[in-house]
Amino acid sequence: MAWTELTRRQHARAGGKYASDLTDPEWALIAPFMPAPKTTGRPRTTSLRDVFDAILYMATTGCQWRMLPNDFPP
Repeated sequence: MAWTELTRRQHARAGGKYASDLTDPEWALIAPFMPAPKTTGRPRTTSLRDVFDAILYMATTGCQWRMLPNDFPP
């Protein structure tokens, strides 16, 4: 199927650093399934959305986990 101006606007992925980053509506669908922060212990310092974006980047590009760009959390 050829790209038209309508389909380009529908599937545009603006806003993220990488093409594999989730959009806000996509994250709104996934966020309820993420584990809630624990009430005891050390507070969470890493955003689960950033971790999920890193996993999607790795799955999309096929790179190794240790070769992820420094934009993602450790």
